[in-house]
Amino acid sequence: QVQLVESGGGVVESGESLRLSCTASGRISTFTLNTVAWYRQAPGSQRDMVAQITYNGRATYAESIEGRFTISRSNVESTAWLQMNNLSPGDTAIYYCAIRTGQNDIWGTGTQVTVSS
Repeated sequence: QVQLVESGGGVVESGESLRLSCTASGRISTFTLNTVAWYRQAPGSQRDMVAQITYNGRATYAESIEGRFTISRSNVESTAWLQMNNLSPGDTAIYYCAIRTGQNDIWGTGTQVTVSS
């Protein structure tokens, strides 16, 4: 069994940056062999995928954040990151990472990002 812990959230002002981390523990092979994705969920909204990265580093992004966010990973460190630049209040949400195994998604507990204007 693998566990995911997100960190790096906080309160920032518009235009600032944050770097979120997602670290896996337990059955690490589940992390290293699968796609990892970042999702976000704003109050009253559904959970939407922001970015994902395959086990070998191919990244895709939601149109809403493309050019501002960068997803990366290190299978050696069992960690994925989401670098978020030029943040705006519309980016305020709980951010979750997930491992997408193809059979099910394994979720972390989330980290809050709040962007003030």
